[in-house]
Amino acid sequence: MTKTLLVTGATAGIGAATARLFAREGWRVVGTGRRGDRLRALQEELGDAFMPLEIDMRDIAAVQRLAELNAPWGNIDLLVNNAGLAPPMTDLQDSDWAALETVIQTNISGLVALTRALLPKLIERRGAVVNLASVAGTYPYRGGAVYGASKAFVRQFSLDLRCDLAGTGVRVTSIEPGMAETEFTLVRNGGDREASDKLYANMDPMTAEDLAETVRYVANLPPHLNINALEIMPVSQSFAGFTVTRKS
Repeated sequence: MTKTLLVTGATAGIGAATARLFAREGWRVVGTGRRGDRLRALQEELGDAFMPLEIDMRDIAAVQRLAELNAPWGNIDLLVNNAGLAPPMTDLQDSDWAALETVIQTNISGLVALTRALLPKLIERRGAVVNLASVAGTYPYRGGAVYGASKAFVRQFSLDLRCDLAGTGVRVTSIEPGMAETEFTLVRNGGDREASDKLYANMDPMTAEDLAETVRYVANLPPHLNINALEIMPVSQSFAGFTVTRKS
């Protein structure tokens, strides 16, 4: 029986890599995103295995309508909440509210609305939810107050959702990546390629394909197993020390 994946943020990076991987493995894939041209290109690549839906996660009504998809596309077995973004790395007191609000609406409100809307179908099919959080939700850094908090929310939401779904057979996992070289940083820096390249220079970061493989691993576990949270970093990334402000 062909299973169905719904992955958000399928226009690039982890979302696109996940769509490609699961389509190659025989899944039916519903992919959402804001950039229609990217979705259409992915459909041309993947063919009948892929349904593109141009949706902004901030549009809650549109997000909730995903629960109304007709079979077989509406028979969701796996939800991958991947769509997300970060504001520029600016101290909160100097940040732009509109940019912060976009992060909150996308990373939190849209994710919760979509998950809630699809839960009846996921319960019916004893499916799974994979939420893409981040190590930024665990380890603080300057300029990351809202993004880090949004990913901490995703992690805690995943854990509490497991409580709500006890006895249903639905699995929930928070995947928490470290440094992965995708368009994420380029978008965060307003298209500044030099800044993005500098961040990943002379290291071996994770790739979108690495994380798609991680999603596949979680999704293909025996049904009696659940990974609650999976933190993953490249070997070249580790932990920083505390910041100490000294008197002059």
